Amino acid sequence: MAVKSPDAVASAVAVDAALQGFFADRRADAEAIGPGFAAAVAELEGYVLRGGKRVRPAFAWTGWIGAGGDASGPAAEAVLRCCTALELLHASALIHDDIIDASLTRRGFPAAHVTFADRHRAGRWSGDPDAFGTGAAILVGDLAQAWADDMVHMSGLPADAKARVMPVWSAIRTEVLGGQLLDLTAEASGDENIDSALRVNRYKTASYTVERPLHIGAAIAGADPGLVAAYRTFGVNVGIAFQLRDDLLGVFGDPAVTGKPSGDDLREGKRTVLLATALERADVNDPAGAEFVRAKIGTDISDDELGTIRAVITATGAVDHIERDIARRTDRALTVLRASSATTEAKDQLAAMAISATQRVS
Repeated sequence: MAVKSPDAVASAVAVDAALQGFFADRRADAEAIGPGFAAAVAELEGYVLRGGKRVRPAFAWTGWIGAGGDASGPAAEAVLRCCTALELLHASALIHDDIIDASLTRRGFPAAHVTFADRHRAGRWSGDPDAFGTGAAILVGDLAQAWADDMVHMSGLPADAKARVMPVWSAIRTEVLGGQLLDLTAEASGDENIDSALRVNRYKTASYTVERPLHIGAAIAGADPGLVAAYRTFGVNVGIAFQLRDDLLGVFGDPAVTGKPSGDDLREGKRTVLLATALERADVNDPAGAEFVRAKIGTDISDDELGTIRAVITATGAVDHIERDIARRTDRALTVLRASSATTEAKDQLAAMAISATQRVS
């Protein structure tokens, strides 16, 4: 792939091209294993390529540029491949997350486990279609993570850059799984602690969405410790703000825009910062409202009940509080970024990305 400019390489189109090339290289191996496996790989390819903002590769690439990476240099294509591996890691997390949450859709399409279950039904195969769908999606999610590792190892990075990246790559995989387990535990235990919800946000979202992708870019470039620290502070704050926005969209978002049913977070029993904040305040000012919300969280909430829960949450001032926290964290991130040694070009791009990530509507 010809590398012409930072914007061209960092674009979703360039990332998609790298993903298409990777899947094309794996197609023959998949077909050699068997038609069932080849069909599953084709489903994974479609899943990865049909949507997504490519946020994580963009942060990693921009982190590299900001630490002195040369978009026109000989290492650029290898850097792009390494950054693109984050999309396969993301796909793995989404596929498994939808199984855990029993979500039926993703980006306006059936979730992976639903697709595999539907394939079972269409073929009139033996056994339980839903069990097959879950098992197949788990394996395909595992494959996405394994291939993400392969994409990093086979990216073509120089040996010294690869040696710097591998500890960060190990950390991002560990942290996203740790965050997912913390999230699962919080839901099962009914944990209403705001700090617990923030910890989930830090490791399930902020780490692998912004903080560690930037760290990966910095590691490839051999950035100094000061810039790495600034990137990580920026990443934690933008990443948590990104998740706080997601929490709001999960309750108040428009399904036509988000691609997921409104109120799904409440039906799934997610213990978000928004919910924890609302319950803490409602316990003082609206005990009956707090009791109603607690009784309905994690159940098949009707549209009328969802309206009531939204009203309770809004009346506590929790929505306004979360909006202020998003703004506060975004401002903190931008202040640290401006004071860092990142290139001017990267500062401008990262500032724009921070605003986009924290003010989005989907």
